[in-house]
Amino acid sequence: MSGEMDKPLISLHLVDSDSSLAKVPDEAPKVGILGSGDFARSLATRLVGSGFKVVVGSRNPKRTAGLFPSAAQVTFQEEAVSSPEVIFVAVFREHYSSLCSLSEQLTGKILVDVSNPTEQEHLQHRESNAEYLASLFPTCTVVKAFNVISAWTLQAGPRDGNRQVPICSDQPEAKRAVSEMALAMGFMPVDMGSLASAREVEAMPLRLLPAWKVPTLLALGLFVCFYAYNFVRDVLQPYMQESQNKFFKLPVSVVNTTLPCVAYVLLSLVYLPGVLAAALQLRRGTKYQRFPDWLDHWLQHRKQIGLLSFFCAALHALYSFCLPLRRAHRYDLVNLAVKQVLANKSHLWVEEEVWRMEIYLSLGVLALGTLSLLAVTSLPSIANSLNWREFSFVQSSLGFVALVLSTLHTLTYGWTRAFEESRYKFYLPPTFTLTLLVPCVVILAKALFLLPCISRRLTRIRRGWERDGAIKFTLPTDHALAEKTSHV
Repeated sequence: MSGEMDKPLISLHLVDSDSSLAKVPDEAPKVGILGSGDFARSLATRLVGSGFKVVVGSRNPKRTAGLFPSAAQVTFQEEAVSSPEVIFVAVFREHYSSLCSLSEQLTGKILVDVSNPTEQEHLQHRESNAEYLASLFPTCTVVKAFNVISAWTLQAGPRDGNRQVPICSDQPEAKRAVSEMALAMGFMPVDMGSLASAREVEAMPLRLLPAWKVPTLLALGLFVCFYAYNFVRDVLQPYMQESQNKFFKLPVSVVNTTLPCVAYVLLSLVYLPGVLAAALQLRRGTKYQRFPDWLDHWLQHRKQIGLLSFFCAALHALYSFCLPLRRAHRYDLVNLAVKQVLANKSHLWVEEEVWRMEIYLSLGVLALGTLSLLAVTSLPSIANSLNWREFSFVQSSLGFVALVLSTLHTLTYGWTRAFEESRYKFYLPPTFTLTLLVPCVVILAKALFLLPCISRRLTRIRRGWERDGAIKFTLPTDHALAEKTSHV
């Protein structure tokens, strides 16, 4: 069938113009590919560019030959599997049975299964695609590999986040051969064990941001709670007690009041597990005891929580820029001007408020700039260019500076509002007072850990010292045995 799906993902002119793809040395190792879809085309292009001699087996070689690099030989399936020792099976699971006629030619060869099931197929079948393929060809060695690599990655080359290639098989020699091919293609093989792990490997492409699930739910939960709290204070209370309709604040004003609360609390939750972990180590007197599972998972999700904090802070900045554009804001300015004229006030200037807003905005910009630096350095391409000391300084020291700046930004926003009775609507305290609880605990704990008596003890624990059951090294009592003891 002719159509867009028959076209290669990259231009054939680019393939033919590359001399490395146009001619392969005769002594190059030969690799077979069964299938002529997008992945098979990309795989053939990558293999040819990596110095392999590729033979593609197709049911209709005349129609598909023009879609592959000129250096790749496209022929019938029977001829394609005759000479190569390693053959990539790039067909769907339901077409595996069509290859049973090649069982004699495939005897003793290595079959690399690159297929992926859909979510429905993964739940429907108990055995993986690779295990099903192995049951159809018991005389072959099946290896599961390259299923987590996309066709575009094969053509464009591996990048930081998608260099790893999980590989599993029951035969170590087969895994070694496929691992060497992965290295030659520019990827990083990861040994996943026996073929029984194939089901887990096939589930990897089906996962949608698994590390972001808990942090996203946490951020959404905080947003809903703070939004409801601000709705009660800023909209519902004026409507019920003062008969003022302020529901127009829901789309912008209430959202803009909620976003910094979420960003601030999330940022404090990035550094709270580190404080708890340090407190546990001080209490236990050792670093060799495992943290509780909830704390361990919390520590592993700090990066995602920090990025969500930056996202909310950036949205808060954008919403703040949009506040003067609202029609309600313009009406408020006009009403304020009218009140000033009626009150015969020619000059309205409150020195304290002017200084407060200047400091408030400056601290907010500094906090957002520091958060931006933290977000940029968390990217794999940037993080890989930093050594451990540089990365730790940015993520730990500058992160704590960002938390302090955010705290000062919140305090200058609140100023004396926490002590004004009119700010307590429905007897509920201002929102910023609630957000200060967790960050202040983190800052105070960090400051406490900087005390010399505590800092030295924590440093010793992290260098291997133990309070109880410390390892003691004693010399042998036998002098002859002592001479044989290594002092390295």
